Amino acid sequence: MARIARLPDRVANKISAGEVVQRPASVVKELLENSIDAGASRITVAIKDAGKELIRIVDDGAGMVREDALLCVERFATSKITGVEDLDTLQSLGFRGEALASISSVSHFELKTRTAKETLGLRFRYEGGVLVEESGVQGEQGTTISVRNLFYNVPARRKFLKSNATEYNHIFEIVKSFALAYPEIEWRMYSDDEELFHLKRPDILERLNVFYGDDFAAGMIELAEENDYLSIRGFLGKPAMQKRRKLDQYFFINRRLVQNRMLSQAVQQAYGDLLVERQTPFVLLFLSIDPSRVDVNMHPAKLEIRFDDERNVRNMFYPVIKRAIQLHDFSPDLVVTESDQLNSAQGMDSPARKFSFPDIPHRSITTGDLYRNYREGAFGESAASRHLPLLHQAEMFPHQAVAGYAVPSNGLQEGDEVLSSILLAPLYDDDVVPVPKNSEPKIWQLHNKYLICQIKTGVMIIDQHVAHERVLYERAVDVMNQNVPNSQQLLFPQKVEFRPWEYEIFEEIRDDLYRLGFNLRLFGNKTIMIEGVPQDVKPGTEVTILQDMIAEYQDNASKLKLDKRDNLAKSYSCRNAIMAGQKLSLEEMRSLIDNLFATREPYSCPHGRPVIIKLSLDQLDKMFGRK
Repeated sequence: MARIARLPDRVANKISAGEVVQRPASVVKELLENSIDAGASRITVAIKDAGKELIRIVDDGAGMVREDALLCVERFATSKITGVEDLDTLQSLGFRGEALASISSVSHFELKTRTAKETLGLRFRYEGGVLVEESGVQGEQGTTISVRNLFYNVPARRKFLKSNATEYNHIFEIVKSFALAYPEIEWRMYSDDEELFHLKRPDILERLNVFYGDDFAAGMIELAEENDYLSIRGFLGKPAMQKRRKLDQYFFINRRLVQNRMLSQAVQQAYGDLLVERQTPFVLLFLSIDPSRVDVNMHPAKLEIRFDDERNVRNMFYPVIKRAIQLHDFSPDLVVTESDQLNSAQGMDSPARKFSFPDIPHRSITTGDLYRNYREGAFGESAASRHLPLLHQAEMFPHQAVAGYAVPSNGLQEGDEVLSSILLAPLYDDDVVPVPKNSEPKIWQLHNKYLICQIKTGVMIIDQHVAHERVLYERAVDVMNQNVPNSQQLLFPQKVEFRPWEYEIFEEIRDDLYRLGFNLRLFGNKTIMIEGVPQDVKPGTEVTILQDMIAEYQDNASKLKLDKRDNLAKSYSCRNAIMAGQKLSLEEMRSLIDNLFATREPYSCPHGRPVIIKLSLDQLDKMFGRK
């Protein structure tokens, strides 16, 4: 008796689904490709329970007649190609004819469709790949596909799905990539009946601002290059926008989102020393090439491609990127960055808040060490080294050795050479000139956003939000690692009700929240009471800060490969820092500057944005025509 038997189609479809449909985001990707191939001008994506309960894609494409609608759910049935030779001229995103068969075999699947010529649409309902209902239905032209209870009949696969926060983020990234690749299409997305975005205008830069924040597009370098072999167009991010992940690098080959190591490495090498170690620049690039020179049939998810002559592509691609970067001056100088308001902190007016940075024991970094590093980094080792022997820590802080973020107020006497006064000391003279007694540092607040400080060689400008973010970040890291008491009890506890994905993240970081200073008590299903908060949290913002932190933590976790505590510290500092638009008193400005220069890395915020920009007198003279 023969031992080998042909598998039934239902079994084969479920096996195929393991490759094609790896998670809810895979379903979304396949369905969106079909909508785009159908010529849709409007696409709506709706999910529930991170796609596990429902995925619905609505488009206004061509629609299907009954025969096509029944065939599209059959395995290896497609309108995209008819033979293997069509792969050499492929213009569509889909071509295998496996996706709908695989999806319908592991879900409760519903397809509604109507062509322009028909007055009544068609509705087909499948369970586990089997057609269980067919009927007529009213509806607009186009196709609507609803996928419910994904992997309901494959419990092993459903069990291996990640948390809602993770699965949701994978879906969002897929939709975002399509929305950027096809700006001519109107996109709308809902999650658990909440509208996330509605993109109407065909403007890529506007869409970048929607996804990444106001003025993000202002930090883009636009490029366009074309020859008979390859055309390249798109945007590169300035080095100040560098990320710790490659997820924010979008490469589209013939408008297909792909992953290609050669392209990623070429971009990295083109930026060269402009990048910080282990960080990558933001990239949104569209490459057009003859389809016959690209193999897209390599990966079940159609994400990987192979060029027929990869060396030739690189030899054309790399110089274009390198030249675009070289045409821009990226030095942190006011003259070239004054129009670059990228990542400016956004916030509403709020009452001024007194800063309190309690000392953290066992710190090894001192203000004196950091100021020495600051002098060498900013002015060159030769200029700074002439003064280093005279800049002993005891001379700058004669009352005590500094071990915290700031010198305690009782150690600051009028006329002492504290850091804010030393900023005014000569930097190039042969001898250090002492700061006159009773002198005050000259500090101004510009538009309640930037601190302008006079230094000997010109002007130093500090972004108050990212400066405070750096201070809070390092303090949070040390508090958690050294287990320093940092909580102040609330007179009236605050109640917070979490959504399911928020509660999952809360459970993940609960212990570290306690170390940071949040005293939290469970209070029913997905509800907690805030009974204490870190000392830096402004009264009245306890609930908002916690919710915003969780949202920021989830966003960081999906984008960056961060240690859990590092992620929490970044989320806390970002959401708790003073905002642009908040007026500060002179004492608060001085306190902020002192604490900034007592951090380990005062020159950039935890996310890599610059904190300090300098404008020299020489530059000012040139701008006013004096030289």
